Amino acid sequence: MKALVYTGPKEVEVRDIPEQTPKDGSIKLKMKYCGVCGSDIAISLGKHPRAKAPLVLGHEFLGEVVEDGKKFKKGDRVVAYPLLSCGHCLPCRTGNPHVCNTLRLIGIDVDGGICQYGYIDEDVLFKVPDDVSDKAAAVIEPLAVIVRAIHQSNFKSLDVAAVIGAGPIGMIAGMMLKHMGASKVFISDIDEKRLEKAMEFGMIPVNAKTESMEKVAKTATDGEGVDVLFECSGAEIAAMEMTSITRVGGTICMVSVPKTPLNVNLRDINFKEQHIVGTRVYTKEEFRQAVEYSAQIKEDLEKIVSHILPLKDSAKVFDMIADLNYGTVKVLIDCTDI
Repeated sequence: MKALVYTGPKEVEVRDIPEQTPKDGSIKLKMKYCGVCGSDIAISLGKHPRAKAPLVLGHEFLGEVVEDGKKFKKGDRVVAYPLLSCGHCLPCRTGNPHVCNTLRLIGIDVDGGICQYGYIDEDVLFKVPDDVSDKAAAVIEPLAVIVRAIHQSNFKSLDVAAVIGAGPIGMIAGMMLKHMGASKVFISDIDEKRLEKAMEFGMIPVNAKTESMEKVAKTATDGEGVDVLFECSGAEIAAMEMTSITRVGGTICMVSVPKTPLNVNLRDINFKEQHIVGTRVYTKEEFRQAVEYSAQIKEDLEKIVSHILPLKDSAKVFDMIADLNYGTVKVLIDCTDI
C-alpha cells in the first residue's frame, strides 16, 4: 500500500509499504483523510525528540471500517483517540493517562494514518455522526485539543477572550469560544489571509505587525484586559505580552509548546493575581466530547480546511505549508487518491 513516510531530517516520501499486521482487538480501516499537524512538521524537520525514521506520519485520521468488528460495522466512519499510555506510572494510576510519564502517540511513536489502510484497536475508535462530512470529521482530533484547553482555562459564557496565533489550533480555539458563548474573541497573527478567515468566524482580528493586541483588547474592555487568553503561537513576544493583555484575576492557557524557554512577566502574575495553566492533549472523554461538538460546528470545521492534497502528492505538503503564498490554514491528505 501507499504511505507518506518520514525517512530522515527534511526527507519524506510516498512509499509502497506492506500492510500492517492485525493485533488482537484491532479492526481494519480504509483511511479517508488525515490532517497535517504542527508535530508532523517537527517530525519532518527531524526536530521531534521521539519520532524515528522510517515512520508513517499522521495522527488526525478519519477511516472507514472495512469489515465488521465487535463494536463497529463495515462502512462505519471512525476517528481514533491516538494516545498510548503505559497504565502504570503515577499519572496513569491517578486518572491522568493523557499525561502519562511515557506518553506515546500513533503517528509519532508508531506508524500513523497517512496511508491507504491501517489496523487500529477498536477501543480507541469513535463513530462519526452521520451528518458530519469527511472534511469536518478529519478535524476532530485538533478540536479535542481545544476542548481540553477550554476546560483547563475555566472559561465561562460571556467572557472576553484573546487568542494569540491564528494557525489551525488558534482558529479552532476561536471558533469554539464563539460557539460556547464568548462575548468577544480577539485573535492576533501576522498572516493577513488567516486573519481574514478568522473574521468569517466572527472573531476580531488583530494584525500583530501593525496593531497591539494589548491596546485593542484594553480599549474594548475599559482598560481591564481580557478574562481568558489562549497562547497558540509559541512566539517569544507573545510570552512577554500575554500577562499585560489579561485582566487582574484572569487566566492564561498555554496551548502552544515553545521549543525553548521563553521570558514571561512573572511580576504581572503576582501583582494581578493571574492564573497560568498548561494544556497538552486531551482525555478520552474530551475526545468523545469533540466528536459530539463536531456535529454542532460542522460548517465551521469544513471551512477551516484550506487545502487538500492527494496521497500521491503528499510529500509536497510541508513545503506548501512553509510557503506563505499558499495561505494554508488546515491541510488534509486525501488517502484515497493514490
